[in-house]
Amino acid sequence: MKRRPRILLADDHCLLLEAFVSLLQPHYNIVGTAENGRRAIELALETSPDIIILDISMPELNGMDAYAQLRLRQPDARVIFLTVNEDPDIAAEAIALGASAFLLKSSASAELSLAIESALAGQTYITPLILKGKPLSVFLDNSHKPSSGNLTLRQREVLQLLAEGKAMKEAARILDITPRTIAFHKYTIMGQLGLNNTAELVQYALENHLVAPRG
Repeated sequence: MKRRPRILLADDHCLLLEAFVSLLQPHYNIVGTAENGRRAIELALETSPDIIILDISMPELNGMDAYAQLRLRQPDARVIFLTVNEDPDIAAEAIALGASAFLLKSSASAELSLAIESALAGQTYITPLILKGKPLSVFLDNSHKPSSGNLTLRQREVLQLLAEGKAMKEAARILDITPRTIAFHKYTIMGQLGLNNTAELVQYALENHLVAPRG
């Protein structure tokens, strides 16, 4: 009997997770669900999925940075981004990172299965809602390497947690480092980016899609 592809789902909306599980379970082996990027990494290392479907805007660790870490630790896993973010530059950044597909949550449900099968076949899929009539080859030629102010992955982790309003002690607990190290990273980031206060730090995180707008 043919082995069903193993899929891990990560999204911070419980109802959407349940809907995706119901949609995919008849055809694929759902090995786990996660509600933030940090948990997605843990589950991916535990279950070794063939496909990881990630939202971009997730608490504690966003989907893009979760993927950047997963790519180093599980290079064989194929990643599909499924998001509300319609920015073509974000789609280009995701593909430049090595993602197999980029979909919108407003895409037809059949597109998700199409993207999964494309990823399993080693192909790249981007929803027509993003391509807007452009050939995939042109889009890929124009894709760019991510520009994150030359921040390290650890700096981006710290920046996201602080921008989400977490105190230094809480951020330190999540990352398993000391509050003093968090403070060091915070002020290094501010100096590196030319930011003067926490409000500007939060604004930078919003503009660079490290956190989602509140409300």
